[in-house]
Amino acid sequence: LHPHLADMSSVLVCGGGNAAQVCATLFASRQDISGQRRYKVTAFSLYDQEAARWDKIVQQAGYMECYLHAQKKIVKAKPDRITNDPKSVANCDIVLLTVPSSFHEKYFSALEPYVKDGTIFVVMPARSGCDFLFRKIMGAKTPKLGLAAFETLPWACRFKDWGRTTEVLGTKETVGAAVMPPVGVAAEQEFHKLQILLGEQPRIIRCPNVMSISLGNPGQVVHPGITYSRWKSWDGKPLDKKPLFYHGADDFCASIVSGISDDIQAICKTLRKLDGKFDTSTVKTIHEFYMTAYSTQCKDTSTLQRAMVTNSAYDGLTHPMKGDDKTGYTPDFQFRYLSDDVPTGLCFIRGLAELLRVKTPTIDTVMYWCQDKLGKEFLTKGGRMAGKDIGRSRAPQAYGITTSRQLLEFLQIKPVPIYKVPCATCGSVAGAIATMCSPS
Repeated sequence: LHPHLADMSSVLVCGGGNAAQVCATLFASRQDISGQRRYKVTAFSLYDQEAARWDKIVQQAGYMECYLHAQKKIVKAKPDRITNDPKSVANCDIVLLTVPSSFHEKYFSALEPYVKDGTIFVVMPARSGCDFLFRKIMGAKTPKLGLAAFETLPWACRFKDWGRTTEVLGTKETVGAAVMPPVGVAAEQEFHKLQILLGEQPRIIRCPNVMSISLGNPGQVVHPGITYSRWKSWDGKPLDKKPLFYHGADDFCASIVSGISDDIQAICKTLRKLDGKFDTSTVKTIHEFYMTAYSTQCKDTSTLQRAMVTNSAYDGLTHPMKGDDKTGYTPDFQFRYLSDDVPTGLCFIRGLAELLRVKTPTIDTVMYWCQDKLGKEFLTKGGRMAGKDIGRSRAPQAYGITTSRQLLEFLQIKPVPIYKVPCATCGSVAGAIATMCSPS
């Protein structure tokens, strides 16, 4: 082991995909002002035999490489250990989850018995409702642990040679994050720690609460929105080539993506009406997100559609497809763009909207189509978040939060008494949303 490992911060990188391999390489290469390594890095994967396969590749090569396109620079480094043993978290200061959101519960559950007080879990992207899940799994340990929820990954990245070579196609200029620090630790201290870990870019924008991350989650807007708009009228015939995902967006696609974003902004407006101190100011519209995160990489930000199709960070990225050049290509609706971003994204938003009596016309349209493609039922035909698969989602209802009062207590919101709205169940008008009838 490196002679200075005992004095380093210890980072556990969870996962074995694109982002995990980028993190393992870049974090292992970080140095302090004296030129000494800053972090001891352990890569941790629960996927079948993935850790052993990755470790063998790295041992044979001697190092990993990450090519940074913007800097035209190659970073060479390797993690200190690659393992599938959850006990490896025992002495870690930072746990970084880059796995798809559908695997967050699996990793939280595996690590919970061995994690030490003061450890901060960094989830990027957190997607929606991550704090609900974190509290459920960590239970009584929650106050002594930290949670940093990032709105998205810092980079657009991919591996070229799995386990060996990765590339960062583009780095976001800014990325939003919210921190729930351990008891007795200032949030500013944790933000500073995370900025050093990521480096100069992207610059972390502090969000006021994890709900802002849940509402501002761009994946739940863009991925289902683009997928729905491209394939809703598909005739079922294979295509000759894979269509571009982001760069294939047309005006109809932009209208759907904007519609989802507008539904979310309506929720933000309702939360602010309930409690003027509840801050949703960092929840951007999807167009604002592109202008902020990719301002120098989008050649034209005059409209959402132009921002999407001129974003150089998305060059060459296609729709997830099955098939080959001989048989043709058909869409893979089980890819994470639906299998993750619907249950851990749109389901949370739609469940939240139901509890707050906010109408979400575009989300409803997209959700019905998406859940059909997934073979799931989250939203019933009657428009309720009570489908047979709701327990496999991150909707508040999946955590037993089925009334407005329970939701506001979880969010620590004290509603303004004069806020009146008809109850969706009985039609009566209550003096405050917290006293509404609970849906039956």
